[in-house]
Amino acid sequence: MTLLILGLVLFLGVHSVSIVAPAWRDAQLAQRGEAAWKGFYSVAAGIGLALTIYGYGVARDAPIVLYLPLPGLRHVALLLLLPVFVLLLAVYLPGRIKTATKHPMLLATKLWAAAHLLANGTLADVLLFGGFLAWAIADRISLNRRPAHAVPALPARAANDAIALAGGLVLYAVTLLWLHAWLIGVAPIS
Repeated sequence: MTLLILGLVLFLGVHSVSIVAPAWRDAQLAQRGEAAWKGFYSVAAGIGLALTIYGYGVARDAPIVLYLPLPGLRHVALLLLLPVFVLLLAVYLPGRIKTATKHPMLLATKLWAAAHLLANGTLADVLLFGGFLAWAIADRISLNRRPAHAVPALPARAANDAIALAGGLVLYAVTLLWLHAWLIGVAPIS
């Protein structure tokens, strides 16, 4: 559990610098330069992600059950996950989806985390998905108080919504039917 917590603190901590210390972040960018800052950020986030993944896997070997989800909540979770990949693609394919949701990556993160909290009730699940949910909510609130940063994306056009929708649904199906079991070792539908 220690590795999971350490990984989450590092990964979410690095991603929270803009939330809790935007002036410090800007000073670091100015002092060190964008390439050095992004390099540090990427290395720290990568180590945090690796520790989180490994720590979560270790914690699953000896689960501490906090609650048993109701059987029907798995179906609700699958429905909540349906728009997640569409939203992730909409971040980089700007169109009406991105405009309507304003921050599709954060909405996707919140839906992904909430769905997994509905379907899983171990301490490791609550730490992992609860941590991401809390971070996404805090980041969304903080975005109202700080200037927007440009996200590299294709030019906005009407076809982007169709591409995000079709591509997202394909990714959802592939993940649901094969990829989740291959990567995580758990088949969402059996």
